[in-house]
Amino acid sequence: MPSKGLLSVHIAVILLAGTGLFSQLVPLPALDITFYRCLVAFVFLALVLSFTGQRFRLRNTKDYQTAIILGVLVSLHWVTYFYSMQWSSVAAGMIALYTYPVITVLIEPLLLQQKPKLNDLICALVVLLGIVLMLPLQNPLSDAGLGILLGVFSAMLFAARNLLYKHKFSQYNGPQTMFYQVLVGSLLLLPLLFVNNQATNWSLPTSSSLLLLLLLGTLFTALPHALLVTSLRYLTASSVALISCLQPLYGMLLAALILAQMPTWQTIVGGALILSGTLYETLKNRHR
Repeated sequence: MPSKGLLSVHIAVILLAGTGLFSQLVPLPALDITFYRCLVAFVFLALVLSFTGQRFRLRNTKDYQTAIILGVLVSLHWVTYFYSMQWSSVAAGMIALYTYPVITVLIEPLLLQQKPKLNDLICALVVLLGIVLMLPLQNPLSDAGLGILLGVFSAMLFAARNLLYKHKFSQYNGPQTMFYQVLVGSLLLLPLLFVNNQATNWSLPTSSSLLLLLLLGTLFTALPHALLVTSLRYLTASSVALISCLQPLYGMLLAALILAQMPTWQTIVGGALILSGTLYETLKNRHR
């Protein structure tokens, strides 16, 4: 049912909007934050699947191969996403990430051997214009510029993950899907974490950082991503991508309230354009 998909994606967007705050609140490198995020989410989802009596095993070997690819994509997406916000800002990182709706809208019809719909193309162009208006006009070689470029790369990884799930893995529910993704992410990032910290005086996170990481891995990761992949069972990946454009608006509001990062007039105008595209896509799917 489209209504169930819409409810899932909107709740997920509100929770995911808060993830950017952790890049500034947790005093750790992005690689470390992502590893602990995956590890906490893995433990949490394992408990959820156990207590609800859901199966852990996948149906065939091909599905395990797909799960591994999904895990690699989502873990690399998270690492680049957090680095993007650490190098620039929460607002800039989220803005760069939200090139992924445009990427998704343009690629998904090609995978289905279809032409993109005109109204989706127009909506994507409106969203793209909003993103361009929100980007800070800075030296492209500065930390902020490199952070934005890394955010765009993160968006490509996220779009690829959504499309792969939609067309190859949607027979599994949200908790099952995210369980394998964060498991693969934990195994992939552990040796990288060891190598990255081998030359430094690495130590365990403080108690306050651990609390923040627990919140990040459960309430702000396991739950919203499970809801997000659940919504992909009822809506197209391009529709979910466009609806999710609310996330940077919520994220910038939270950044202003908690981190005192105030949006500029370009952010307000661009955000209005993004919101208009999101509302259009939401109403279109509700009508369906």
